[in-house]
Amino acid sequence: MKLWINNNSKEKSVAAANKLRSMLLDAGLILDRRDPQLVISVGGDGTLLSTFHAYAAHLDKVKFLALHTGHLGFYSDWTDEEIDDLAKRIIECKDNIPSTSYPLLDVMVENKEGSLFHGIAINETVVRRLSSLTMKTRVDLDKEFFESFRGDGLCFSTPTGSTAYSKSVGGALIHPKISVFQMIEIASINNRVYRTISSPIIIPHNQQVDLYPQTADDYVISCDGITTKLKNVRKITIKLNYQRAQFAQYRHRHFWTRVETAFLAQDDQN
Repeated sequence: MKLWINNNSKEKSVAAANKLRSMLLDAGLILDRRDPQLVISVGGDGTLLSTFHAYAAHLDKVKFLALHTGHLGFYSDWTDEEIDDLAKRIIECKDNIPSTSYPLLDVMVENKEGSLFHGIAINETVVRRLSSLTMKTRVDLDKEFFESFRGDGLCFSTPTGSTAYSKSVGGALIHPKISVFQMIEIASINNRVYRTISSPIIIPHNQQVDLYPQTADDYVISCDGITTKLKNVRKITIKLNYQRAQFAQYRHRHFWTRVETAFLAQDDQN
């Protein structure tokens, strides 16, 4: 099996990556940065996101695995204290990698000249105006008018991304087995003149959201924190991508256990 290990520069991550790399090489596995079957991220969720985007063009043949050494490891089933066990599982399953899959966001932006920008996100996409100006846009759901939005921006998240930025702006927590995405308004303007729904909206896998800027048309699109500035925007379409992110699953970790570990006190059980 061909694999690659990507780690951040922190001492703990470097040591963990070196140990795992040595054990896998000793077992006859091959390091291949350009064409791996398994890509292992060593660090926190930020390292996993950068690793995912580095291989986003190869989703049809790459599986991801996260080894947690940071403060948050929501995508991770393993810690740096379990390297021996992890290496054993990888070696045992080298010919048939067990996996699970997660939905991804697909983002398409069209400008007034007809040019396109395409983005993908495993966590969330955030749409804002340049220079923190008020965003004014028509919002269509399932190709029908829904509302005229005025506010700081709109956040769209996947189920796995529902525990990240979207949670901090009032989004719902969604189990990743449900093939949906959600739209969350960021600081919407509501008064006698302007009204928005002001609630998270859960959107099924076969529907899309279309945004049509109503006034100024210069926007910032952020996909998992990767920011792109776009001018003369005419239309922004967000939906679920036809591909899914494949994650190696050498053992099962319950989603709600991840949520409890990340956000609630471990000893607060009464």
